[in-house]
Amino acid sequence: MVGLRDAGITPNHLTFLAIGLSGALGAVFVEGLADRRWFWVVVVGLLLRMMLNALDGMMAREFEMTSRAGAVLNELGDVVSDALVMWPLALLPGVSVGWVGTFLWLAAVNEYAGVLGAAVGNARRYEGPMGKSDRTLVWGLLCIALGAGVDIEPYAMLGLQVVMGLLVWSTLRRVANTLKKSKES
Repeated sequence: MVGLRDAGITPNHLTFLAIGLSGALGAVFVEGLADRRWFWVVVVGLLLRMMLNALDGMMAREFEMTSRAGAVLNELGDVVSDALVMWPLALLPGVSVGWVGTFLWLAAVNEYAGVLGAAVGNARRYEGPMGKSDRTLVWGLLCIALGAGVDIEPYAMLGLQVVMGLLVWSTLRRVANTLKKSKES
């Protein structure tokens, strides 16, 4: 991290890099529909994206580079990155475009519910079984299955609906804990 800082790299640079990488991974996923080897590139890219997401926060705290603008960019960047990398799910056979839109909306609401904790004077909320890292893990597992040639079409909608149910559960837990902490204050 010291090397990054000394090179003039800021946490915000890393966040922008993660957003750009997410857009590229969405495009690579589309390529995977024609040549499944590209799905393996998405898997590796998702690991890199998670490293960048962790590194920006660690760097901001370690070198006292936190700012309101950075916090806003980080939170919006997570939502934008999810949308950029996961929208191609709508192109898979057997998957409804409307359900993918609902999934992306629920993911954004889940992140917003987490931010609300901080907005009302508590800590940012991370509870629930389908946070950002969990969604990335599920996406990575899907890409591994697709890269290995597994026919996911019969299970795709059920899997998407399970993930959406877990997103609702996560969101409700975050809101409940935010309200609980607000009453205690």
